[in-house]
Amino acid sequence: MKNTLWKVTGLLGLAFLAATQARAQEPLLVSIPFSFTAGKVTLPAGEYRVQKPSDRSLALLIQRTDGSPAMFVTPIAVSANRPQPQSKLVFHRYGNRYFLSQIWVAGYSRGKQLPKSPEEKEQALAAHNQLPAQVTIVARLTPPQP
Repeated sequence: MKNTLWKVTGLLGLAFLAATQARAQEPLLVSIPFSFTAGKVTLPAGEYRVQKPSDRSLALLIQRTDGSPAMFVTPIAVSANRPQPQSKLVFHRYGNRYFLSQIWVAGYSRGKQLPKSPEEKEQALAAHNQLPAQVTIVARLTPPQP
């Protein structure tokens, strides 16, 4: 009886882990009202889908929902003290320049951070290394496209 209980508990735990992992893989849909730089590419304002190109990929695919060419960025993992209440993209702002910095999925305390591009480093120096303003745009999870 005890052995069966452990097996059922283990299976339920694996099912929960698979479900939460699948949710973390779901694309984010976000409307960005300003042009921004992600990696080395500056992108126009618009609605974007942010997703992993495959389950095993470390890169993220950023693409406008109008079908414009996509770009890839390779972020690093970051952690927060608690799970995030909302899915969101965080930007660094220097004057009127915006740089994509972090991507978070609701319910998780681990997110993705983009390394600073040479352009962002240049903007930080021009701002005398003052901390940039942070701008957060709330995103929503969407079902993966076929």
